[in-house]
Order: sequence, then structure tokens, then C-alpha cells
Amino acid sequence: MIQQQRTERMYDSSERGFGGLLIAPRLLELLAVMQFKHPTPIQQKTIPQALEGKDIVGIAQTGTGKTLAFGIPLIQRILQKNAGIGLVILPTRELALQVEEMLLKFTRAFGIQIAVLIGGASMGPQIRVIRRFPRIVIGTPGRIIDHLDQKNLKLDNVSILVLDEADRMFDMGFAPQLAKILRAVPKERQTMLFSATMPDNILRIAQTHMKLPVRVEIAPSGTGADRVEHELFFVRRDQKNRLLDKLLKEYKGSVLVFSRTKHGAKRICRDVRSMDHTAAELTSNRSLVQRREALEGFKSGKYRVLVATDLASRGIDVKDIELVINYDIPESPEDYVHRIGRTGRAGMAGRAISFVMPDQRHKVRGIERLMRVSLPIGDLPDLPRSRPAPPHAYRPFRQWRRPQSRYIRR
Repeated sequence: MIQQQRTERMYDSSERGFGGLLIAPRLLELLAVMQFKHPTPIQQKTIPQALEGKDIVGIAQTGTGKTLAFGIPLIQRILQKNAGIGLVILPTRELALQVEEMLLKFTRAFGIQIAVLIGGASMGPQIRVIRRFPRIVIGTPGRIIDHLDQKNLKLDNVSILVLDEADRMFDMGFAPQLAKILRAVPKERQTMLFSATMPDNILRIAQTHMKLPVRVEIAPSGTGADRVEHELFFVRRDQKNRLLDKLLKEYKGSVLVFSRTKHGAKRICRDVRSMDHTAAELTSNRSLVQRREALEGFKSGKYRVLVATDLASRGIDVKDIELVINYDIPESPEDYVHRIGRTGRAGMAGRAISFVMPDQRHKVRGIERLMRVSLPIGDLPDLPRSRPAPPHAYRPFRQWRRPQSRYIRR
């Protein structure tokens, strides 16, 4: 059973700030130094309960500060208990690295070591970090299982388990790995589970592996960010590039473009560059080094446009993304919620535009049912003429001929 959190029990963040959330003085000092003045709703409602050791099921839109909502209790309870470790599991490498980046701002002051276990990186350095007995382990399910299978890692001393973006882990096929990890950690532990949606498999985890978890719901499951404006354009396939070209000229800020497939993302990225915009590609086909370079380049402004698959719908935390474009409408309504969550973060305004082909109306209806809104349909503007393909796109036709054998039977 999940206990529903009552709103009237919550602290008033506007009056007390972080000071009313039972946070230790040293952590409060660090929050002040880093200019964190007022907790977000998910932080305000989660931190006091988590600091009391309660299991938490947190439902909130992306970009609402979930990392600090579990990070502050995780660090404080590890210091208080002075025993056991914290394990944070996330679906993607990018998310794992971002959580590490945020937690390091606090853990350095206490000498707490963090191990990051992600695929695409060499096992050797990870093994060396594990041997130094880190107090916090952050990782993706597949790589954590790799270390378990090779006896590099033991989870019998985990006192706090965090599952972030848990529904995405199920979407990505990590259910067997999660089940194995849950069998490896002690039953006597604190568990915090966070997600923007609440499908049935997450409810089953709460019922089976958690003890009377408190449900903290900032918005109904599937609700998008409040300050994101939505717009749909019904287009033919051959109109998509021309509409993309027009939008990139109309909007001047950073733009995140979502493609359904890895190959589509590669093509779109090439086309955006031919439109004279700087662009990078973020897909699972890219190496970890390439993915980090693309993401860091997008954050720093080196690339104005980032073209990505749903890998990035939960894998990036970039401030001030002006526009999210769904070049391909997502396969599931939940993915739409996470995609648009990349803009309008931390209370900022944002915009999400989706290209919908005439035979995809049923996908729009699914999104509207999940989000409980009606998505506005825009009038297709006058589109520029098709650009000629760049010279390298044309290759001279060479007729294939059967190679002649050196030995000809006479």
C-alpha cells in the first residue's frame, strides 16, 4: 500500500526555505553557497520524509529538482548512519554522469567517494574505484550486473537504494537486471523511487520491494511542465525538412530535435548542418566520448542544435533550451512527456512543436489522454522551397559488372 502524502503537512518553502526541512547545518551552508535558496515542490515534500528513513515514491515532471530531492537525504543519512552505502540506479549514462556532477558539489566537502559504473567506459578504472570502498555507487543496470557477475561489486551493505526514472528503465528492457539487483541488496534498507509517470510495473515494485512507501505526487502522472507551450503541425514526410528549416530561422535559441531512429537522427543532423546551423548527434550508436562531447558542446553553445533519439528524453539537463521539436512523434505518450520536459525546466518558459503525419492522429489522442489536455494544432506556414542536395549527396552511377575470372575454360 502506498500512503498518499497530504499537502497540508508540507512546509511552506517560501517562508522557511531549506531551513525548515530537517537538513543538517553543514548541508544548509553548502546549499546557500551554491545559491539554492528555495526548495522546489518535490524537494519540499520529499526531503523531510526521506530524512526520517521512509520509503518514497516520487512522481513529478522532469526538470523539477528530483536529484536534490533524493541527493540531500542520501548524503545526510549516510553520514549519520556511518555504515552502509547508497546505490543510485539510472537508465542512461548521461543521467548517471549528471547525478554524479550534482552530488559531487556536496560530497567533496565530506570526503565521500563516489563510484560511477556505466557502460561504454573501461572496466579497469571502475574496478579500482570500487576497491577504494566508495560510499555512493551510481550506475546503469547493465554495468552494475557486469560487476556483480565478475564479483567486483557486493551490494549486501546497501542501506539506501534510489531508482531514478524507473519507468524508463522498464521501457529500455532493464526489468531482468533490476530484479537481479533487488535480490542482491538487503531487504532492510530505505528505498526511494522517482519517475514522471507511474505505470503498473512501478506500482508492483512499490508493493513488493518497499515498506509502506509515501507517495509524493507533485502533478498527476503524465503531466507535462506547466510553462511549456505545445503546438502540432500536420505535415507530409516531404514537408518535414522544410518546416524544420523555417523553425530554426524563426527561433534563435538552442533547439533539441527528437528523431524516432538512430539513422534518422544522423540524417537530420546532416540536413541541419546543410541549413547552416551548428549541430551534434546524440544516439546510442555514438561512443561515450562522442556522446559527452555532443552534450557538453550543446550545453556550452558550441552546437545550437542537438539531434537525438529518446536516449536524450531523460538523459540531459541543459538550461535554457528554447524549443523542443518532435521531428518524429514518439511511439508512446509517456515519451512525449519526457521529451518536452527538456524545455521549460526549473520554472522557465519553453515551447514544444511536433510534426505529425496524417496517419498518426491516434498517437496524438494517446498523448492527450495521458496529459489530460488538448494539444493545439497550428496552421502550416508557407514553407521554403526544397534545398538542392549538397554536391556530396550525388555519386556517379557505376554499372556493376561481373568480375572476369583469370581462368577461362576454353
